Amino acid sequence: MKRVLMLLAYGVEPLEMAAFTDVLGWANLLGDHPVELVNAGLRRKIVTTFGLTLNPSFLLSELDLSSFDALALPGGFEPSGFYEEALSEPFLATIRHFVEADKPVASVCVSSVCLGVAGVLRDRNATTYHQEGGKRKNQLLETGARFVDRPVVVDDQIITSSGPGTATEVAFVLLEKITSVENAAFIRKKMRFATPDRGWYETPQVP
Repeated sequence: MKRVLMLLAYGVEPLEMAAFTDVLGWANLLGDHPVELVNAGLRRKIVTTFGLTLNPSFLLSELDLSSFDALALPGGFEPSGFYEEALSEPFLATIRHFVEADKPVASVCVSSVCLGVAGVLRDRNATTYHQEGGKRKNQLLETGARFVDRPVVVDDQIITSSGPGTATEVAFVLLEKITSVENAAFIRKKMRFATPDRGWYETPQVP
């Protein structure tokens, strides 16, 4: 059994969260290896980006982090309050725990900024949501990361990505890491997800 902790901040984006929920859920049902996804937050009730209300299954403080094999971090929006919790010490300490234990950490969109602030991206390749002006890119660079303008960037055990449209790809890479490439490909086929073409991987976010 592989156990994945999905850490949810107030203001989390539902689509990014759902990618982990669905891909790992399908893998648990149909894959060749059982996978348990456990979701937790810093409070009992979370309002997401766009107003969906969630009740995390656990508070982060109730969990033994050493019992998990990987960490999943969906991103969110600043106006929804995402960074207030996602950049808080409990979140940052959790990220450091998994990186120090050499376990996979899969982040989507701007949650890579949290990895940077946690201090785990220094001299590593990473990406984030990038737009004109480069606010998030600059935040990443300030933490010592090497910004790579690709939809999904994998540096050893750390997975970062560039936006909500990459969330399922991040989930499939995480599934590869905790089970196998073959198992992830099988689940992709069962879920009817196409493999992105080369252009998807190579087109910059900002021309």
